[in-house]
Amino acid sequence: MTSTATAQLRRRIARNWHRLNGPGRVAGVDLARGLAVLGMLAAHLLWLGSLSWTEPSTWGSVVTGRSSILFAALAGVSLGLSTGGPTPPHGAGLGRARLRVTIRALLIWLLGVLLISFDVPAAIILPTYAIIFVLTLPLLAQRASRLFLAAAIVVLVTSPLIVWANASPWWESYKGWLLGLYIGWNYPFPLWIAFTLAGLGLARAGIRSRRVQWAALSVGALLAVAGYSLSPGPESSEQTAGRSFLEAWWTSDPHSSGVLEAIGSGGFAIAVIGLCLLLRTGGRWPWLTFPLRSVGSMPLTAYVLQIVMWAVASMTLLGSAHEHAFRDLDPFLPITIATVMLSVAWSLLVGQGPLEAALGRLSLIGGPPASSGANTQQRQNTLEP
Repeated sequence: MTSTATAQLRRRIARNWHRLNGPGRVAGVDLARGLAVLGMLAAHLLWLGSLSWTEPSTWGSVVTGRSSILFAALAGVSLGLSTGGPTPPHGAGLGRARLRVTIRALLIWLLGVLLISFDVPAAIILPTYAIIFVLTLPLLAQRASRLFLAAAIVVLVTSPLIVWANASPWWESYKGWLLGLYIGWNYPFPLWIAFTLAGLGLARAGIRSRRVQWAALSVGALLAVAGYSLSPGPESSEQTAGRSFLEAWWTSDPHSSGVLEAIGSGGFAIAVIGLCLLLRTGGRWPWLTFPLRSVGSMPLTAYVLQIVMWAVASMTLLGSAHEHAFRDLDPFLPITIATVMLSVAWSLLVGQGPLEAALGRLSLIGGPPASSGANTQQRQNTLEP
């Protein structure tokens, strides 16, 4: 390599390092998204049992259900950051922002349909996100207090409705199964929009403020303690057949859509975001968290990469993508290491994640972002899970 090429490489690495560590970046959001990606990998690729808070040996199961809810809350944070942060768009700027979000939502849904076709035995969450982004459009210009109130109302109203709807045998029919795939019903959007609205509220409240960060940590922790402590028994990762409506609703079980899960796991997600923001990960010793933050800077790419690696590895080694057989290969560590190494290399040598960059360019069909001091932040924080 010539001295000129070496100098160009160094400049590129320095520029990309500054992109993830400069003052325009909310590094704590990247850290939280990186944790969510690792939690998702663990939930998909490890054998995890039921969680009991009094038994430390089961604490690894904390990722079950909570990683996806953390993603949903972070999607709201990213949505807020990409549309003005604490200063929501208005007028023509609001119309352009809504159009860009709609275009991204359509592309994310199409990408989700593509991943579904890989026939990997994991519930693809992208269709849920696509629908949620569209449903948040009417509230995009609301202030933080109204968004938090809307999130609370959504939880209280939709949780019992979803528990009731899930009891219908129609979901076991072919039409119900197919519809569930393409709308991401494993993560039912009528309830999950609450987590995204809470994240959007954080962004509108001013996520760089230490007061907001401490409030997110403390309020989120209180909600988590309230939700989990009110649960009538230890969490179970298995859906229990034959439960009464009240038992199915008043529970914190992962993926149950129970009201206590929404309160507890929603609060847990908000607390994690607050803690990551308070750590000031882009300040002193940023290299300590850089590998995880590089994963969090390209969450959509990391998510899709995991599904693709799962499909290719399982079909190559097993001839089938069956969940149990693939987990028996202990794929968590190699896939996690590969994801982190590829994310670090790409973020330093290239920059923005490939899928994030592609969606960003395509969404500009809806017009450029409104001119504001938050433009650097808007470009660097995307809508993807």
